[in-house]
Amino acid sequence: MPRQRTRRQARITRWLAGLIMAALALPYAARAVDAGLQRQREEFAQAYAEAQRGDPGWVRAARGLRDYPLYPYLEAAWLLHDPDRDDAARVRAYLAHYGNLIPGREVRRAWLDALIRQRNWTRYLEFYAPHLGSAYDCRALQARVELGGTLVYDGRFEALWLRPRLPDACAALLDRAAEQGLLTPARLWVRIELAVRAGAAGTVKQTAAWLPASQRAGALRLALALDDSASALAGAAQWPDTVHARQALVLALTRRARADADAARAAWDALRGHFNLDTSQRDRVEAALALFAATSFEPGSLRALAALPDAAQNALTRAWRVRVALARGDWQAVLTAVRAMPRAQRENNEWRYFEARALAKLGHKAQAEARWRALARSPTYYGFLAADRVRRDYALCPRDPPASAAALAAVRADAGLRRAFEWYALHRLTHARREWNDALPGLDAAQRYAAALLAHRRGWVDRPIFLLDQGENLRDYSLRFPLAERRQVLRDARAAGIDPAWVYATIRTESAWVSNARSGANAIGLMQLLPVTAAQLAHRDGLPWAGADSLVDPGVNIRFGTRYLAHLADRFGGQWLASAAYDAGPQILQHWLDARPDLPADVFVATIPYAETRSYVESTLAFSVVYDWRLAQDPVRISARMLPMGVAYRVPDAQAPHAAVVCSVADLAAQGGTPPPERLPAPPARGAPAPTASVAVPAPAENRR
Repeated sequence: MPRQRTRRQARITRWLAGLIMAALALPYAARAVDAGLQRQREEFAQAYAEAQRGDPGWVRAARGLRDYPLYPYLEAAWLLHDPDRDDAARVRAYLAHYGNLIPGREVRRAWLDALIRQRNWTRYLEFYAPHLGSAYDCRALQARVELGGTLVYDGRFEALWLRPRLPDACAALLDRAAEQGLLTPARLWVRIELAVRAGAAGTVKQTAAWLPASQRAGALRLALALDDSASALAGAAQWPDTVHARQALVLALTRRARADADAARAAWDALRGHFNLDTSQRDRVEAALALFAATSFEPGSLRALAALPDAAQNALTRAWRVRVALARGDWQAVLTAVRAMPRAQRENNEWRYFEARALAKLGHKAQAEARWRALARSPTYYGFLAADRVRRDYALCPRDPPASAAALAAVRADAGLRRAFEWYALHRLTHARREWNDALPGLDAAQRYAAALLAHRRGWVDRPIFLLDQGENLRDYSLRFPLAERRQVLRDARAAGIDPAWVYATIRTESAWVSNARSGANAIGLMQLLPVTAAQLAHRDGLPWAGADSLVDPGVNIRFGTRYLAHLADRFGGQWLASAAYDAGPQILQHWLDARPDLPADVFVATIPYAETRSYVESTLAFSVVYDWRLAQDPVRISARMLPMGVAYRVPDAQAPHAAVVCSVADLAAQGGTPPPERLPAPPARGAPAPTASVAVPAPAENRR
């Protein structure tokens, strides 16, 4: 084995052993585990480290671990240390016991990879199993061909062929299919169309190579439109007026409009006479041009959106017709645009709210207030805004039912969840989530709820957020809006001079309490901080900084995240503006402010061009209400968190307007209960512990950013 690999594995082994031993020292572990389990964890740490470095002594160290939940990982680690060793009997025996578990699937993949390197096709088919991924499915078909079998188009090959993206491991199989004449032009174009819809330019180019020469150029134009729409449009005047050239032109124009609506419009004006597009294609182009001009609030964009024929309209063009009218302060145009929406879209809370806003501005106060009163029953961002407009209480109706004893017993006995909880106790969060997700499909609804409750009780607070994300579960506020790291949040918020409910809401929106979350942009931890931002804060504020990896530590992450929120609040003023800057970046927010100064807060939020940032600000504001309720049962009204531009940020205090919280008759009826007293019990003193509350905002996807 190469020396470099040995050293790397040694470093990993030392890191793992240190991490596990550190986890064993956590106060939770000391309180929650008995001496026998504590001893097993220590023995597992030793045995796992030995197995990972290929030391057969792991067997001796694991003698007392047969009933330990993570025992299957030990032999897997030893087998994975050197998958090229010729030990088929041992691999076969291991897979017979644990082949369906996560470590078993890892061993099987590694063993199959080794067999491919050896070109041992017979043994590959012996150890192959479905559901390991496209690469292994392709190689299984390839193995059958290598052993004299015949490749046919239907069945397994067709299922692979109709996937718009395939790994490089499938290249040899596809070449064989082409050699055997299976890749007819009709089948090639089916795959190209799927790849175009998926935006998979690489697949289009790969597939085009098998087309007849006379058809290849058409496919490559589609790939160019996906890859480089500007270059495609620059050369489009030389294209023939064919079916696929028209398709490529429409694709290039719609993609170019997203990046530069003016350039796309100029190209369309120059090229429209060269191609005989049908009505639906012209509508697609005009809709894209109008939409992306609107997202930049260009002059004439409102007129262009209104002029689109019904067939060219979609949910986005209709929504942006309202947003542009809002940005212009044209309330009659707002009302007209909302009422031009199909009924289902118009019933969205956002458009219900702005329809009422337009009615009020146009002098129809009674109609507006009636609509706001109805919307105020909704525990959402726009429901809270509507309640503030008519000075109504907030309609938060907590539900916190206990899990059944039978469901809890089943969850505690479930082997997969036992492994998940054990990895969590060892602070191996990625391993824990993999086992959790693997176990969930085998649980019924009651057991899923029990699993969420048990995870919450054990401090794994992000699991209920992802599990309880629809229906009546949205009312389980204590599980969906945990008050984890409370001492740290309160202390750091106070030190930074910002509202702790805002800090909690930011954590909930950013990471949903996944402490080791990492985005594609390398934002890390609970508050999703970029290392470069944290380093700048450390320099500016004199904070101790131990590098990017330290941001996985909740204490470090919250300390830096609260300081960053405070700096943004000092720069921009309101919580709502600082949250927009936190998500989109200060420079981008400043660009929006320069373009649309002096808009009311609710209108500015609705006209944020980035859908993610718009949703982010709405969620953070709504979650602030919930966390204010959770912390003190006395939430500050959402409008008090949305002060006008130019007003300096300040922590809401007793003088800020507060909202009482009621569980409405309508809400109770929806969950089959009897009407409660008109009000919940009087709130305790601010800062005291409180029962839970929640909003009906869906949970984020894991690692969404």
